[in-house]
Amino acid sequence: MSTNGFDEDRVAQFIGQVIGDLGAGVSGALARIGHRLGLYRAMAGAGPVTPAELAERTGTVERYVREWLANQAAGGYVTYDPAAARYALPAEHALVLADEDSPAYMAGAFDTMAATWAVHGRVERAFQTGEGVGWHEQDPLLFAATECFFAPQYRANLVPVWIPALDGVEARLEAGARVADVGCGHGVTTILLAQAYPNAELVGFDYHEASVEVARKRAVEAGVGDRVEFKVASATDFPGEGYDLVCFFDALHDTGDPVAAAAHTRQGLAGDGTVLLVEPYAADRVEDNLNPLGRVGYGMSTLVCTPGALSQPGGMALGAQAGEAESRCVFEQAGFSRFRRAAETPVHLVFEARP
Repeated sequence: MSTNGFDEDRVAQFIGQVIGDLGAGVSGALARIGHRLGLYRAMAGAGPVTPAELAERTGTVERYVREWLANQAAGGYVTYDPAAARYALPAEHALVLADEDSPAYMAGAFDTMAATWAVHGRVERAFQTGEGVGWHEQDPLLFAATECFFAPQYRANLVPVWIPALDGVEARLEAGARVADVGCGHGVTTILLAQAYPNAELVGFDYHEASVEVARKRAVEAGVGDRVEFKVASATDFPGEGYDLVCFFDALHDTGDPVAAAAHTRQGLAGDGTVLLVEPYAADRVEDNLNPLGRVGYGMSTLVCTPGALSQPGGMALGAQAGEAESRCVFEQAGFSRFRRAAETPVHLVFEARP
């Protein structure tokens, strides 16, 4: 195509941007390989290594590792010393790519990219038909990948920061509050609360039976299997009443009718009960989300969250970038009188709602 009549510099700049995106796409697949084969873990704290040394340490083949390291250096994930022909993983990068106990750990997130590619053809068809793609219809890889992505944030913030930010909730948990964790997935948050507050009565709900089965196993492994229950139920029909605390962790925007879910929650709350709502960080206006985090958020919303909501009755489809104003509106429509932002992190907004 001729560039006559166009700003050739802008064309060239955009070509560069597309090349960068192509590089990011292929490098994401290679980062996943590095995570799964332990290449990052082997480099963490090891100092500069040659491809042969890294291959020997990880039981991999040097010729593949050589290309992998060059890609990682081109993307800035590792550094390269041409004089010594050695590569190194900076300590700060190791916190993100190799240390599963770090709150900054993100290596598992590359599995979400693989999972979305696995179903993107179905989502493409949904663009034309308007049909939904339920959470249970996503590639199974997504379920563990979602747990791996969010768990470091929950571990770092739920008990030490978010619970204390809620009015009077910590004391009630210590005394033995009744808690529902709605959309609990593999049960990370439910188990964290059970470990921190042994007197609390906790039950996790999720409509996805396979996730509930995993959550039950996780609870036993964590030593709280006798103090927490996991049941199959949706956000609009989970049973029980008199809950002191009902939690939604990165889940409410995935429901087909979040207003109905909030209204059902209100009915199940004790008179002075609290809702803890944790949602992806987003501003209220699209133009304020046009940044790298918003790009990821809108992308996952298009491929996972919106299709999931459209597969359910209601079809409201808030999307993963709903922001505070829309979240507040949901709870006001459901009859809640109090709604406030209690805390935030670079990737989450944390709200407290009361009847």
